[in-house]
Amino acid sequence: MQVRDVLISKAGRVIATGPDATVADAIATLVSHNIGSLPVVDAQGHLLGIFSERDVLRGLHFRGEAFRAVRISEVMTRDPIYCEPSDDVELVMAKMSERHVAKVPVLDGDRLVGVVSVGDVIKLMAERLKAENNHLISYLYGSV
Repeated sequence: MQVRDVLISKAGRVIATGPDATVADAIATLVSHNIGSLPVVDAQGHLLGIFSERDVLRGLHFRGEAFRAVRISEVMTRDPIYCEPSDDVELVMAKMSERHVAKVPVLDGDRLVGVVSVGDVIKLMAERLKAENNHLISYLYGSV
């Protein structure tokens, strides 16, 4: 299974933010879309970094309420791991596990085209396993 299969199963648009947004803006976006991280992109859609719930927690803990006014470009994780649509999902999952990240931006060339999460991959794998099991049961026992 490839990353593109996961993106197709999601069929959603990519939520991202720009480097000049404030932490408060980013938090509002995370909350309103019920997501855990935001890719940070320039005007051409090139990935600059990523900002996550973990960044929010650390920033508020160490900087307090003033952290909300900081620009994302100052606190984002630069050079995050990423994958491409043609990458094998198992290799991407291994990278995610190794780096302790739950979401990875997907780049096609140098443009952001999506984000895959551990949950996205697990959901697609579970759906495929269920379909395979149903196919096997149907093959072995006839239509159920």
